[in-house]
Amino acid sequence: MAPDDSVMQIQKIVLQTDKVRLEPLAAVHLPGLAAAIHDGALWESPWTTVPHPDQLADFLAAADAQFSAGRELAFASIDVATGAVAGSTRFRQIDRQHRRVEIGATFIARRWQRTHVNTDAKLLMLQHAFDTWHCIRVELLTDVLNTRSRAAIRRLGAVEEGVLRSHMRMRDGRLRDSVIYGITAADWPKVNAALTAKRQVTGA
Repeated sequence: MAPDDSVMQIQKIVLQTDKVRLEPLAAVHLPGLAAAIHDGALWESPWTTVPHPDQLADFLAAADAQFSAGRELAFASIDVATGAVAGSTRFRQIDRQHRRVEIGATFIARRWQRTHVNTDAKLLMLQHAFDTWHCIRVELLTDVLNTRSRAAIRRLGAVEEGVLRSHMRMRDGRLRDSVIYGITAADWPKVNAALTAKRQVTGA
């Protein structure tokens, strides 16, 4: 029987824990997002493609176009305690036929890095992908040189599956090799339990 793609309704929704709220990216978030990007000059990162604060209108327009095409769903990551925009993340490469999605285009202000923001945001997105959309597979990709990102993805419980050589051309012209990680529906119960326990023990 062919997969039922009707379960993957790509809608702008709010996802929230007691510490992090993911709101569909909108114009109201852009000033806070600009401040988050300035915190650490994130656009200068050699490993990611964070927009410059002056380019956020185009960033939002591109995100809206990808949403309209059913390919992406972008969020502003909000720290609940302060109400501050901590960064952004999104579902990418949405494949309804095969119930597969990538979590990526994630960036977080320096002050929020290695805090509850990334853990809670990833948990919310994984729960939505597996429990609401009934995905078969979730993918995460990062630069092979980005050791911090690779460690963070492994801490989620994702399995490293290989290297995509010359996968992306970066702004400086470098051809980036990307490491691909996966979490399958079969993996999800164990991953969910581990992430939930981590939040309870560490308060992350």
